[in-house]
Parts: sequence; structure tokens; C-alpha cells
Amino acid sequence: MTPIQEFIEVLKIHRDTAFTKADENEGKQNHYYYIVRGDALTDAISFAEAHLEKEKEVMESSWQDGMYECDGDGTFEDFYKTFKTKEK
Repeated sequence: MTPIQEFIEVLKIHRDTAFTKADENEGKQNHYYYIVRGDALTDAISFAEAHLEKEKEVMESSWQDGMYECDGDGTFEDFYKTFKTKEK
């Protein structure tokens, strides 16, 4: 996983926790707090996922430059997969 992918996973955990707490606090005063928090985290996830796509584009551009310089073989997808093997 890339750092941004790890960050997205953490945001998803916090979002899910917020919505779970909202359900647990249905009818209580802090119910709305957890709903708003979950919604804000959902927005943050969308923003981070957009940056993940930008990150991939930058990495692909760098990869293409490197392949051009060394006349290498392989595809960008093969190269990008190497970033998805980081152990948690």
C-alpha cells in the first residue's frame, strides 16, 4: 500500500466508528455529533481518493521517464503493484 492508501484505510475505520457510535447513541444528545463527524470523514475519504489518482498519475509519469532513459521492459501496472505489497 502507498502511504495515501494507508491513510484512506484509517479514515474509513474512523468513519465507520463514527457511524456506529451514531447508531448506538440514537435519540441522545451526541447522536448528531457522530453523524456530522462521519459525514466529514466521508468527505475526507473522497478528497484522499482523488489525490490517490493524482499520485498514480505522477508515479506513471516518472516511470515513463525512467523507462525511456533505460529502454526497459514492463508495464506501469506491474510497477505500480509493487507499491501495494507493503505489509501492515
